[in-house]
Amino acid sequence: MRRLLCVFIAITMGLAAQIVNAKAYKGAEIYSSDSHLYGRYEIRMRVAKASGVLSTFFTYKNGSEVGNTFWEEIDIEVFGKNNATEWQSNIILGSSRPTIHIEQVHTANASLADDYHTYVIEWTPDYVAWFVDGVEARRITGTSTVTSLTNAQSLRFNIWSSESVPWVGAWDDSVLPVYQFVNYIDYKAYNATTKTFEGGWRDDFNNFDSARWGKANWSFDTNRVDFAPENVLVKDGILVLALTKENATGFSGNPPADAPASSSSASSVAVSSAAASSIAASSAAPSSIAASSVAASVAASSVAVATSSTATSNATSGGGSGGGGAFNLLGLFVLAGLLLIRRRNK
Repeated sequence: MRRLLCVFIAITMGLAAQIVNAKAYKGAEIYSSDSHLYGRYEIRMRVAKASGVLSTFFTYKNGSEVGNTFWEEIDIEVFGKNNATEWQSNIILGSSRPTIHIEQVHTANASLADDYHTYVIEWTPDYVAWFVDGVEARRITGTSTVTSLTNAQSLRFNIWSSESVPWVGAWDDSVLPVYQFVNYIDYKAYNATTKTFEGGWRDDFNNFDSARWGKANWSFDTNRVDFAPENVLVKDGILVLALTKENATGFSGNPPADAPASSSSASSVAVSSAAASSIAASSAAPSSIAASSVAASVAASSVAVATSSTATSNATSGGGSGGGGAFNLLGLFVLAGLLLIRRRNK
């Protein structure tokens, strides 16, 4: 009985620590159940306009954040600062920490938050290229940066806030809530024989496909938000990712409608390189998933909360802010402990 009580106390304290450490702001992330090696990823997205905020799409080798695992990631990260006219293409690699970031910042001549725009990543064994509204913004061909991307990667969208002011701008929570809207994602597989993209699948977000996507319930260092499943929803054929204050999660409005893709002028978001490609360990621009996320994930999984140490398990969609369903689970453990103590004292 004493051993059982000790286990109960340890679990309760672990869950309580998670609740105490919950962050004051809540973001959102979804991640795909399947991973793909190479392909063409087209997304139609309207981003958040707010300094300190990032709206992203990226591919990610699951488990990259664990220890000295070799990290593999390809990013589109749109900054909410400066009227949301800047975005960053990036490849993240390396076993050492901090990882190697191959970054380039691009500037549009109109806000990317005022309308939907079409973003594309093409990833093959020979090159990685980024496009916005049909205009190629960047291409990396035939370097170790590309040839080091050898593992299948999951697909992820998220909205979050970095604490790195030089990177994302100053934070002002008076603008909250802000939202990232996604009309669709279209994936085409890469045929190595014909060197073309074909087949694949498309999600128009007419509903939230829980067989294809999970909702994150974790966070990481330098991120001032927890990812809350409550901040992910689908409405009117649009995926909505919200960034809110702790007690104001969710979305109750109507997503902005998307005009036909043909009406979006490619010239309206003509891009230019605002920073040369760098192959350097970057601490100023942290990854969209930081290595410390594994610490929170391991802590959660050790007390039977549905958070994965590799950030890939199905996240709980239950209530409570910061930690998925931790509060409800804590209540059950407390009740069970009281019953055990009462029984022992009889």
